[in-house]
Amino acid sequence: MRNILTAGPFSVCAAMLLTGCGTEPPNAARSAPAVVEEEGRAIRVETLVVEPTVFRDIIQLTGSVEAFDDARLSAQTSGTVITVEPLGTFVRNEGVVAQINPSAPESAVSQASAIVEAAEAQFGLARENLTRNEPLFADSVISAIEWESVQAQYNRFKANLAQAEAALEQARTTLAQTRVVAPFDGTVEEHFVEPGEQVTPGMAVARLINTRRVKVVSGVPERYAADILPGAPVQVSFEAYRGNRIDGLVSFVGRAVDPQSRTFPIEIVIDNPDGTVKPEMVARVEVTRETIEDALVVPRAAVIRTENGHIAYLIEDRDGIPTAVQRDFVPGPDFGAHVVATNLRSGDEVIVLGQSRVTDGDRVEIATRHSTSQNVSIEQPEVPMDR
Repeated sequence: MRNILTAGPFSVCAAMLLTGCGTEPPNAARSAPAVVEEEGRAIRVETLVVEPTVFRDIIQLTGSVEAFDDARLSAQTSGTVITVEPLGTFVRNEGVVAQINPSAPESAVSQASAIVEAAEAQFGLARENLTRNEPLFADSVISAIEWESVQAQYNRFKANLAQAEAALEQARTTLAQTRVVAPFDGTVEEHFVEPGEQVTPGMAVARLINTRRVKVVSGVPERYAADILPGAPVQVSFEAYRGNRIDGLVSFVGRAVDPQSRTFPIEIVIDNPDGTVKPEMVARVEVTRETIEDALVVPRAAVIRTENGHIAYLIEDRDGIPTAVQRDFVPGPDFGAHVVATNLRSGDEVIVLGQSRVTDGDRVEIATRHSTSQNVSIEQPEVPMDR
């Protein structure tokens, strides 16, 4: 009998039927008021007293990580590759990543050096001859034709020396180009050739990457074109690192809209000294569109969508009895589990749990009263709030 009575008013009625339709049980008169009391009791709810707070209107995007410094290093001369730094090797700026056989360029440098030395000797003799004959021409000891011949010889050997020096410089440049050097500090990420292979100018040899700084690239829908500017605050998180957030700023905003996706690109540069953020990782990007200083914010689940818009239930004191009052709700910006209320006042008390079980004018019992400062989080719907 104990189990039947504690099951609720419907079980009490069933027990009465089991006794038959004859004499009414002695305690029937006392049971009826108990049923009425159960049916008319106040509905237990939880509420939130809204107070002004700071609200960030956030645009949520998906981005991908790219290395800030990422280069495919190419050969600048022809030859046979004799060494390539192993994968994962850290190479300093101007350090050698790969070496092409330098034998032929070294021979060319030696030959060009010898030609320069010969040209310098000839030019030296011509210069001495010019110096010696200049006063003789001034004193009319030699004729003008002889003086012109001396000058022509000087100029010819001077030109020969310049040509030889240029050839030597070219040979040295070719020799230097046998060294594929790093344009920045970085790590060898990929090989495109192996030692023993022939390369020609422009052929990719290795990929060098530096992840001490990375950039997150994302596309912003064109409807936000007027809202996102360089310097806008942003938070970036990665699923691989359990959503840890990294604060940053928008460093670049594209000026053109992609005709396929109808988005424009933005970039966020992130310091990454330990290399935990890796290129091609997927990032969650939250760009602050606007910061509202004195916003009245409620959980999205407290707002009920109707055919005519949105409503919420507020608490009103009627003769000392907390009562649910239906109120039209005009939503403002929303993000995550919260939405800004544009037509509430500071101090309004909104039902945030149990609102689906009340109607306008119902008496309620407030089980828990929250405040905005407590950062109330109520399960929210999956779809964004219509505005």
